[in-house]
Amino acid sequence: MKDKNQKELLLEQLRKTPITQYACEKSGVARSTYYRWKKDSKFSKLADEAIMEGVLMINDLAEAQLISAIKDRNMTSLIFWLKNRHSAYAEKILISGKVEAKKALSPAQKKLIRKALKLSALDNNKPKKQ
Repeated sequence: MKDKNQKELLLEQLRKTPITQYACEKSGVARSTYYRWKKDSKFSKLADEAIMEGVLMINDLAEAQLISAIKDRNMTSLIFWLKNRHSAYAEKILISGKVEAKKALSPAQKKLIRKALKLSALDNNKPKKQ
């Protein structure tokens, strides 16, 4: 019963702060005990889910801070947001080259290459938006 309560306490700490060492310290569980418990697939799954919940919560906090910094006209935050959230400001990669084939490609190979280029956004033969 004591183990069950400690496990719940540890999982709750992982949801709040998804750092194993910190969660173990806050819940009074040794790291070695945590890793021993992780060998149990049920607990391991619960721990992984708790960590993911914690990561998502921290991500939300970080975005809220970033937005606050943008509202305060922090240029670094502004640039970061635009580069990562607006396609017009994203880093661009230019790839150029010439491919020479020693033997002709089959129609199936050409179709596969065309599909790969479309997926990679490197296809120059796409219809232009008007």
